[in-house]
Amino acid sequence: MKDLNKKAILVMGSPGSGKGTQAKLLADKLGLIHFDTGKYIEQVVHDPANKNNKIIQREKKLFDAGFLNTPFWVLKIVSEKIRKLTESNIIFSGSPRTFYEAFGDKKQTGVIDILKELYGQKKVFIFKLNISEKESIKRNSHRLICSICGAPIINFKSSISNFKNCPFCGGNLRTRTLDKPEIIKTRLKEYKKRTQPIIKEFKRRKYKVMNIGAAPLPYKIHQNIARKLNIDD
Repeated sequence: MKDLNKKAILVMGSPGSGKGTQAKLLADKLGLIHFDTGKYIEQVVHDPANKNNKIIQREKKLFDAGFLNTPFWVLKIVSEKIRKLTESNIIFSGSPRTFYEAFGDKKQTGVIDILKELYGQKKVFIFKLNISEKESIKRNSHRLICSICGAPIINFKSSISNFKNCPFCGGNLRTRTLDKPEIIKTRLKEYKKRTQPIIKEFKRRKYKVMNIGAAPLPYKIHQNIARKLNIDD
């Protein structure tokens, strides 16, 4: 039996649109579990314990080159994680990224159908964050990631090399291979080709997809999302 008070939120958008930031803000505000699928996959493929796993090493090469991972493999590990979190309200940033991950097939249930089963269709909220390709490249190429708390730090005014420590927790900051301009362009192509069609299918299946302009400051974007969810800022 579904708990009518539970909800699942999907925050989707192109690279650099602020999916993780907005998901974390909502998670903190509403007491949700934030499942960042991109970070989860990154942890799996870069885990030294998996260095001899041929399948995971194949996925690591795809991930590091900016290509989307094999949909069957992603759906398998993501669906296992979702079912472990079934007792909680959950917010996703990034997932699903491919048609197969979203909708599956006769052998494997897709993410959206798992969420429908666990939460009910009316309790699945989908947000699409919109920014231009130019802005996406600009943000990603000026981004550092905290090695401890995972916070993204974007700075346009000073040299990115001037930043050494996270202003939130003091952790060391690092650049990601994924944020190199040439790899960002590959990621954007993958998003247009493989992720955008999912949005159309969500609408066809009568899921409510809410478009949010992601160019403003993060707190303003958060306020817009909060209004869509009918919660206080």
